[in-house]
Amino acid sequence: MNKADSERLSSALNQMGLVSTESKEAADIVVLNTCVVRQNAEDKAVGTLTSLKPSKELNPEKVIALMGCMVGPNTSALEKRFPYVDVFMAPQQYNPLIEYLGEKLKIDTDGCIGPLTAAPAISTYIPIIHGCDKFCSFCIIPYRRGREKSRSVQEIVHETEMLVKRGVKEVTLLGQNVDSYGHDLEGAINLSNLLVAVNEVSGLERIRFLTSHPNDMEDSIIEAVNGLEKVCEHINLPFQAGDDEILRTMRRGYTNEEYRRLIDKIRNRVSGVSVSTDLIVGFCGETEEQFANTLEMIKDVKFDKVHSAAYSTREGTIASRKMIDDVEEDIKKERLKIINDEQEKIVAGINSNLKGKTQDILVEGRKKGKWFGRNRNDKLVFLDSDNVNAGDMINVKIKETSPWYLEGSMSNDIRK
Repeated sequence: MNKADSERLSSALNQMGLVSTESKEAADIVVLNTCVVRQNAEDKAVGTLTSLKPSKELNPEKVIALMGCMVGPNTSALEKRFPYVDVFMAPQQYNPLIEYLGEKLKIDTDGCIGPLTAAPAISTYIPIIHGCDKFCSFCIIPYRRGREKSRSVQEIVHETEMLVKRGVKEVTLLGQNVDSYGHDLEGAINLSNLLVAVNEVSGLERIRFLTSHPNDMEDSIIEAVNGLEKVCEHINLPFQAGDDEILRTMRRGYTNEEYRRLIDKIRNRVSGVSVSTDLIVGFCGETEEQFANTLEMIKDVKFDKVHSAAYSTREGTIASRKMIDDVEEDIKKERLKIINDEQEKIVAGINSNLKGKTQDILVEGRKKGKWFGRNRNDKLVFLDSDNVNAGDMINVKIKETSPWYLEGSMSNDIRK
């Protein structure tokens, strides 16, 4: 979501005649887009922001803007802590910087700023619903990004059409809880309706979506993944913890058994689907036995990818007000290592089954001197050929596998 926000702000700055630079020291304008979902993310943001102070003192005309989830509704504390920052912007609120620069550069922003869309790329993001209404006890997002607000189907389809005209082949529909899309719109609209509409966009090759919530994964969404040609067979479905008591204190709204039944339903309905997940170890009060239930979930379900993290208290969340972060840091690190080591073995086995098989790959670009793309299951594939271009849809025979990526040779079948 932050990447999508950055791309949209970059679109506005480009329309104002500004160009990007890789050097924050040499830049006339520096925008720091922040994440605070975990403490280390906020610490990194604070460190980066502090490092900008000397260059601001050397060049007072330099503009420094802070945006993203670090900026809440009340910025007085931030203004006092970082007096050298010129502009503070909450998520999706681009106007403060646009207006500030308009006055500084003597630009009529009403006349020069058109639609804010992602930068031209092969694969890009489209936010479809902002905010979250779940209020999980560990999560700061509802307090920083606000309550859920869906964009209209028409607006999203129009943006997709614009992006395709600029060369985009794949879009990922984004939301903190993407499955709750449409509940605040008029009529009986949900994510499946949107997927049907975007699937009709001519020239678009692939559609992905994230992040899902187990409580809102309706049957119609599963049917859309199964039945729509452009929707990829990949679902990100966080379970966060495998123990029912921990799930209750997290305020997740489902049990271990209910989550497993949902996974079975998805796999039974969608052939060849890959499933990724998010989980937290060391949440408040987590015992060895409760952690063992999470590890058992990993072993039993066999996810294609696991985004794991050790719990850290976020000030302002329900957990920070009502619970005690009582699991020692070394225990959290040990549990995190156990999860990651087990998952590495699992995904190594899953990926090894792809050796010798042909996969449909959308070429996205070059990385580490090689062309790369992803298959429909969101697995990274490196190519041993240079006879391709970004945006090509190609068949690739997998030659080598690892837990993190695949390697393959291109067949003669290329679709531009």
